[in-house]
Amino acid sequence: MERNPIEGFSKLTKEEKIHKIISDYLDGDETYRTILQQYWNQQPELQKLHDEFSENTISNFYMPYGIAPNFLIDGKLLALPMAVEESSVVAAASKSAKFWLTRGGFTTTIINTKKLGHTHFIMNVETHKLLHFFNFQLKERLMESTNSITENMRARGGGILNIRLIDKTQELPNYYQLKASFNTVDSMGANFINSCLEQFGQTLREEVAKSDHFSDQEKESLQIVMNILSNFTPDCIVRAEVRCPIEDLNDESGISNSEFAWKFKQAVTIAEIEPFRATTHNKGIMNGVDAVVIATGNDFRATEACAHAYAAKDGKYSSLSHCSIEGGVFRFWIDLPISVGVVGGLTNLHPLVKFSLALLGKPTAQELMSILAVSGLAQNFAALRSLITTGIQKGHMKMHLLNILNQLGATEAQKQYFVNYFKDKTVTHHEVITQFNQLKEQQI
Repeated sequence: MERNPIEGFSKLTKEEKIHKIISDYLDGDETYRTILQQYWNQQPELQKLHDEFSENTISNFYMPYGIAPNFLIDGKLLALPMAVEESSVVAAASKSAKFWLTRGGFTTTIINTKKLGHTHFIMNVETHKLLHFFNFQLKERLMESTNSITENMRARGGGILNIRLIDKTQELPNYYQLKASFNTVDSMGANFINSCLEQFGQTLREEVAKSDHFSDQEKESLQIVMNILSNFTPDCIVRAEVRCPIEDLNDESGISNSEFAWKFKQAVTIAEIEPFRATTHNKGIMNGVDAVVIATGNDFRATEACAHAYAAKDGKYSSLSHCSIEGGVFRFWIDLPISVGVVGGLTNLHPLVKFSLALLGKPTAQELMSILAVSGLAQNFAALRSLITTGIQKGHMKMHLLNILNQLGATEAQKQYFVNYFKDKTVTHHEVITQFNQLKEQQI
């Protein structure tokens, strides 16, 4: 079926958008309208709020919202909210939390909270001339020009920390950066940082134009390419760790404590040296991190981008977590670069985000950084613990069992039968279908 472009789609009402999509893309099948409407919030005010979070909204896409209890973090007992659709993530986090609850819990350290942004520009000028201009004229003017933007942030203890001129001409002809670092306190700070950077670009243009330091040709060569924060924040970093004597590990899998510790460390080392393993290893870490990031109204895409860039910072993609065995002590930790906020954005609007932050004791941005690092470390511990003992599929497929049964249209009685059937067996997709077909023949 040949389709014509949709003109003015954003100007249509929600009902008109739905009608247009169904008629043009879904052969006029009105059952799809019912699907969309099933996921509307029954409170009109709340649905209107959701509609205004994004553009061209026609429904809501729900994710399960679960709780992982018993996390002892820096001496405080917390229950972590997790918005995630993948089976076993919440269960794995909860299992790790329970394991470490009696072994001292998780401890965290905020290493730094510096965030970065850049004004990227092209200028055909000798570097030493531009550097002199920056040091003796421009830098001070950049700070002055943003005073009105930074006033409120400075009152809260944040603001612009530093501005540097970066020479990138060896990588791209005539390319320079104004590289700025920021402290955004309890906000993620994207709008604040970008507003400052856009003012930097404007001030740079104005100061170059009126300066007698450059020739007319040099002035005309200035081109502001873009002003934008960086989601790579290697200096906004938190460490989370667990440790205990090897004799206290007492894993239930049947292997000795020393063998468990040795195999666990080998598994982490493999992820440190092998990118193919590190990718899956770090994906598991981000299962835990992203679930809490989403539940607290933060940007999981920025979190993912930053974590993976950090994992490759030394020129080779590697593990975000690390393990050591020294003096009979097992230690497992993660250094996670992460930029999040507890004010602004959805944190003041989405009801479940408000609930999540209340559940966590209304944390500061730094406390939330710690919680996220712990969630990632707990997830990683659970995955590695399974991999080196029973294997990952035994627990994962048991959690996935209900998804398979729902796809097959199983009744509640049939679901209960399968839960009991696989209590002491490994779940496989093939075995579930085979047994399900036998049940249907027996009309159970």
